[in-house]
Amino acid sequence: MSPFAIAGMLQAAVPTGAAEAGFGGPTIGPVPIEFILFGCVLACVAIFHRHTFAIAVTGVTVIALYKILISPLETGAGIAGFGLHLRHEWVIVTNLGLLLLGFALLARHFEDSKVPAVLPRILPNGWLGGFILLWVICILSSFLDNIAAAMIGGAMAHTVFRGKVHVGYLAAIVAASNAGGAGSVIGDTTTTMMWIAGVSPLEVMEAAVGAVAAMLIFGIPAAIAQQKHSPIQADPTPGTKVDWARVAIVASILAAAITMNVTMNTQFHQISDKAPFLGVAGWLAILGTSVIRKPEWKLLPNTLKGTIFLLSLVLSASMMPVSELPAPGWHTAMGLGFLSSVFDNIPLTALTLVQGGYDWGFLAFAVGFGGSMIWFGSSAGVALSTMYPEARNAGLYLKKGWFVTAAYVIAFFTMLTVLGYHPGSTPRTARPAVDAVTHVELPH
Repeated sequence: MSPFAIAGMLQAAVPTGAAEAGFGGPTIGPVPIEFILFGCVLACVAIFHRHTFAIAVTGVTVIALYKILISPLETGAGIAGFGLHLRHEWVIVTNLGLLLLGFALLARHFEDSKVPAVLPRILPNGWLGGFILLWVICILSSFLDNIAAAMIGGAMAHTVFRGKVHVGYLAAIVAASNAGGAGSVIGDTTTTMMWIAGVSPLEVMEAAVGAVAAMLIFGIPAAIAQQKHSPIQADPTPGTKVDWARVAIVASILAAAITMNVTMNTQFHQISDKAPFLGVAGWLAILGTSVIRKPEWKLLPNTLKGTIFLLSLVLSASMMPVSELPAPGWHTAMGLGFLSSVFDNIPLTALTLVQGGYDWGFLAFAVGFGGSMIWFGSSAGVALSTMYPEARNAGLYLKKGWFVTAAYVIAFFTMLTVLGYHPGSTPRTARPAVDAVTHVELPH
């Protein structure tokens, strides 16, 4: 995909033109130049997968300088406007960074607990074992953060497949972690945003229909490909003993994160975006339990590179002049899923919550699962790539994990057929005047 094609995808989010949305920077035709710059960054990340860190850091630096010197941000021009923009974004960025670093340590705790080593005693032999493992990851993600589910899934796969994990199966792990989180308001940042904005968890839960359909579509071919690549371990390693202290540590870290997430979003949602409460809770649990079992601190330098890479893309995306979306409807929701594979889904979700008029179950599935189609399209994919660097080859990821894209399209239309598209409740963040949306009902 060329940088201009990527820029075109990004610009599709603002079809009426940036000028009409109040954008005052230079453009090439209807496309703001920052979209071209960001498209080039994404294209280089996809092509030069051995240099993703340098590309992302250079890209965010160039885009930031461009915004400071030439094209003003929504928060203002120059250094002052950039400083206000960082002030607005720092909570999301810090939370994401803390979670990526913390969950890398959590995943190693889980692997060292030897729980993955006894999984062959539970999982069936053959491809069915790999298929069930994907369902375990999906279920975990419904109540854990999808980063944690992907990292735990990667640790389990590393053990049961003896360290030889097929790239297509890695894509399936990312997809399973995003599928599970799509229908749960505590399973993904985007669904949590909907919850904070006043969308009912029951509306979001509709995404589970798409998630189940997608799991059936991509899970079977992924498991078969993995079985051919490296069969699942038939029996547990003799003498394996579970370290229950590490199991308790993993449980306590996850419990701290879940408790903080639920508490802030039900009791203190007015201040939930004022500080990185979720990331801090996880790290307090990590540090508090370090007296029982020492975390694998040596993992942090390599994980830090992956974290800075993702945060660079998130910051770059946050500086794009996307302030309007097409009219809400199932076509737009489906398009946002494809856009989420190359663009941070957090600002996209924020825009939809201002716009209103969506069927939130469809949107949750689209922006949540859509990021699975390319490895850097979701934080779960970036986190897993720190464990499996081979996943960073975007061409190989797309080729070997083709079934993830197919699953997104088929599952989305399955939702349309089974549920129909019904615009949901109006978020408290929505503009006062929301255009009417066509009610779509497809035959069963």
